[in-house]
Amino acid sequence: MKALKKAVIVSSWAKEAGRTAPKDWTREELELEIIGKMRPITLPVNVAINGKQKIFSMKELEAILDAAKLISKQECSCRAKMKNCIEPMDGCLSFDECAEEEIKAGARKITKTEALAVMRRTHEAGLVHVAYVFEGKEKPDKVCSCCSCCCHSLSAVVRFGYTGHVVDSGYVARQDEEKCIDCGACIDRCQFKAREMKEGRLAYDSSRCFGCGVCIDACGTGAIGLARRK
Repeated sequence: MKALKKAVIVSSWAKEAGRTAPKDWTREELELEIIGKMRPITLPVNVAINGKQKIFSMKELEAILDAAKLISKQECSCRAKMKNCIEPMDGCLSFDECAEEEIKAGARKITKTEALAVMRRTHEAGLVHVAYVFEGKEKPDKVCSCCSCCCHSLSAVVRFGYTGHVVDSGYVARQDEEKCIDCGACIDRCQFKAREMKEGRLAYDSSRCFGCGVCIDACGTGAIGLARRK
């Protein structure tokens, strides 16, 4: 609950100040880190590879962990640098060949059971599971637990609308209006500002949703679910 409380404080501040956090990436830094990485990588054999950040639901992530032969865990570099939210910090996992390299560099080897516990803990804290995937290679080498107040990818989406150019996802949240009681408990859980209160009613903008599912845990009436993105 300590991590969730910290995330809520940051999210509330963002709404008041119009930014994602007191200490933000500059637009120039974001363009260097994000947009530069979205350009095709040209290989000597004249093959161009395109990639982008992809957001995974817990169900998708469980399948990725199950298929991994080797998993390593390390500290989140973005959140360690920005320090806008603190816990949990160990939400970055690497798989197979990438895990081998990370272990050589000091990362800790963990079991699938340990990895699932890490991802469930970060999910409960309100963090979003993000990976960099390449076109034609959907299996990620690394998955990070991210927030919009520290992660450059999510910060770019929320602040400058790089939606579609930066991130992709397989799911989107669906709202059952009959079950929703307009309590607003889901608002602070949303890293993408897809939810807000307007004249006492919950307003949900599905175009800003990336189907991470962290809002579901906050809903006491079961009004929120995930559906495959069309």
